[in-house]
Amino acid sequence: MTVHTPWLEDLVDALTRVTGPGPVSLHAPEFTGNEWTYLKDCLDSTFVSSVGQYVDQFEAELAKLTGAKYAVAVVNGTAALHVALELSGVQRNDEVLVPTLTFVATANAVKYCGATPHFVDCETSTLGMDVERLRMHLKRISEIRDGQCVNKQTGQVIRAIVPMHTFGHPSDLEGLVKLTHDFKLVLIEDAAEALGSVYQGTHVGVFGRFGVLSFNGNKTITTGGGGALLTNDERLAKRAKHLTTTAKRAHPWEYFHDEVGYNYRMPNINAALGCAQLEQLPKMLQEKRNLYERYKKSVGKLTGVTLLKEPEGCRSNYWLQTLMLNGVHQDQLTAALEFTNAKGLMTRPAWNLLHTLPSYTHAPRMDLYCAQDLVQRMFNIPSSAALGRVL
Repeated sequence: MTVHTPWLEDLVDALTRVTGPGPVSLHAPEFTGNEWTYLKDCLDSTFVSSVGQYVDQFEAELAKLTGAKYAVAVVNGTAALHVALELSGVQRNDEVLVPTLTFVATANAVKYCGATPHFVDCETSTLGMDVERLRMHLKRISEIRDGQCVNKQTGQVIRAIVPMHTFGHPSDLEGLVKLTHDFKLVLIEDAAEALGSVYQGTHVGVFGRFGVLSFNGNKTITTGGGGALLTNDERLAKRAKHLTTTAKRAHPWEYFHDEVGYNYRMPNINAALGCAQLEQLPKMLQEKRNLYERYKKSVGKLTGVTLLKEPEGCRSNYWLQTLMLNGVHQDQLTAALEFTNAKGLMTRPAWNLLHTLPSYTHAPRMDLYCAQDLVQRMFNIPSSAALGRVL
């Protein structure tokens, strides 16, 4: 049963002044550029699978946009994470530091390698990993042996760290880079939600050994399904492309696979869609900033509701606009979700914290009190780029 209180009416009024009346989706894709043209060209060429000019073009444009030397397009962000972890040396029974506040793919990719996620808390300002508290946690539970970080409690090597740029807001990358140096960890950025986000003048996803992007249907740009690995290491880029193409050696007709690979390459037809979407990315990013400013003006008048802003020194893509309930409303998340959705405004809570899922309840973790607090009062509101368009 939907609870009706005056503050919920005020919230809906504030949102609809920006979105217009419902129904309004959370994040709708938009195809207003060359999508039809490129898709038809792809179909006319008959190259619709993992070979074709649009795959190469999409990879080159992603590298140029992000500043990475190499980009390797794959079928989805989860596949990109899996390959990034494997090529970063993550082995069976290793531990990998991942946030508990993230989409389940971040931890699942660790399990695909036979490794164990080790859950990390977040900070309020970025929703990313709390680097200082993680540093204290690692000082307490780990030690460096033979150049590796070893969990003294489990005896396992902590091999890598996978920070996630939550809802497109950059994490504390300067702190993370220093942490990885001090504790001998491999840094892999889960930038699945952060295409177009910049940390201190540099695009996210290029600070570690790998960065990972996603182009799912609800992302800032979409290829329908798709992802990419970013790296500055030529050898790793070649290995990633080989491994994601079923480890098949190049040959005009022979099918010789020199190791166990994965059928992870992005099809040309998806890349064609991505090329058209990338052409519109600057406009979409500006519209998302416009949307943030509109919400700030409208929601900023409410008591007990705060709109999440980009971290200082960063430029966020504002993938999903996020509200925090505080003060008198901090325990009314369910009521807010029920009332807004009943009014035709699609809102959603953050993910269930990963350490609470059946597959991960016994995984190692630090104290997760911040994430446990935030997940009870944080939710996303309609964030489609078109809502920020200047008409």
